[in-house]
Amino acid sequence: MTKINSEQLPYMLGGLLYTPAINENIADKILDNSYEYLTSVALCLEDAIMESALEKAEDTLIKTLKKLQGKEELPLIFIRVRNPIHLDRLSEKLKAYSDVFTGYILPKFDMTNGREYIDILRKISSGSEQPVYAMPILESSAIADGATRISQLTAIRELLLSAKEYILNVRVGGNDFCNLYGLRRSVSQTIYDVGVVRDILVDIVNVFAMEFVVSGPVWEYFENDKNDKWAAGLKRELEFDRINGFIGKTAIHPSQLPLIYDSLRVTAEDYADMKSILGWEEKDFGVMKSDSGSRMNEKNCHNKWAERVQILSRIYGVKEK
Repeated sequence: MTKINSEQLPYMLGGLLYTPAINENIADKILDNSYEYLTSVALCLEDAIMESALEKAEDTLIKTLKKLQGKEELPLIFIRVRNPIHLDRLSEKLKAYSDVFTGYILPKFDMTNGREYIDILRKISSGSEQPVYAMPILESSAIADGATRISQLTAIRELLLSAKEYILNVRVGGNDFCNLYGLRRSVSQTIYDVGVVRDILVDIVNVFAMEFVVSGPVWEYFENDKNDKWAAGLKRELEFDRINGFIGKTAIHPSQLPLIYDSLRVTAEDYADMKSILGWEEKDFGVMKSDSGSRMNEKNCHNKWAERVQILSRIYGVKEK
């Protein structure tokens, strides 16, 4: 695994492209640079694979990793397991390829399995030069239930903080939450229009975003035409993601990747204000006009925002407009 700036790494996933681990062509697609703006890949052994096909999918996964081994400039690669027992077993099979992938994705993460997941991560990482990273997905009914949500989220946060060196970011299962209530948003609706799910997501950001990067839920519509309704809907949801504190997003089709990447690029106005705030020279005033003269910059209130803008600008660049 290539050593990367640990401060920037949680922000570098961009659109995490999901593909079933049984996909025999994914290594060639990666090596051929077939997907524009591909920054990270999830090779899924959970929901995308039927139980009867798991062994075949694992064999295909090993072939994929073997083909990628030793190659340069790869996207960040993650493996989505089924449960803690699967993580423990699979990690033994994949020891020879640990330099190819960045870590594991842990589905249905809550207090019924979280400690077991963390214990196994510690075991896998023992003796390694750097941690084997993990990304827990919050998507279970225990988290959705309003009666137990905050206590459950608080307990999970404390557990993740105890193993923070292993936790790359926290992910959310928007479709899984919708499924609990038998709901599905249309192409003209964002996840924030689904009130019961919006409330869950806001609570997750509230509990985790001060300590962890939290990534946005999947947008389930796609086509190759970037001017279609699916693209307009994705752009709108990405705007809501950004203002609500989500960074990055799960992608289920390569056509989504450029839009997700572009949403992470910094505007010229934000970039100018970031430089002003982080390089504050005013000795007497803690507040002053932005470079554009159209909004207020306050050193104490906007400093953390500016630090995040600086990281994103280094990774994704600055928009001209």
